[in-house]
Amino acid sequence: MSAHDALTALREQVRLLVDRAEITALCDRYITHLDKDRHRDDWFGSVFTDDAHLVFPMGEYKGAAGLAEFQEMARATFERTHHLASNYTVGIDGDTARIGAHLTAVHLRRAAEPGSHFDIGGHFEAEAVRTPEGWRLRRFVFALAWHTGDRPQGADGH
Repeated sequence: MSAHDALTALREQVRLLVDRAEITALCDRYITHLDKDRHRDDWFGSVFTDDAHLVFPMGEYKGAAGLAEFQEMARATFERTHHLASNYTVGIDGDTARIGAHLTAVHLRRAAEPGSHFDIGGHFEAEAVRTPEGWRLRRFVFALAWHTGDRPQGADGH
């Protein structure tokens, strides 16, 4: 292998590592916003594309209006939340990436009543695209594997 070929291969490896780090940071940013910035909607553009599509057991949400609807439903149902994502898999093909991860969350209906929570665990699959502003989620699908506590209205448990 020539020095030029070796340098080209190294650049490609570094690009993939940087992309993977940016994509997992994007997913972590989304999970963090769900908990820390749940009373604001001004962060959507830093995580999602304008045509984002989210799929959860309790419904589907599309675009900025859908994201705001999902956030409002979460705010109305739960006083606080605590989400954790792990075990990321990232497959990158040019300017598109497929992401998979495990997700667990605790949802407190009322912080003053610690027993009033709904806990979930499952997996998400997402699609991210490279934009001029960086990687953004275009599709996010959560599949529920287990839950404890009282489900929110509209969640069928599947």
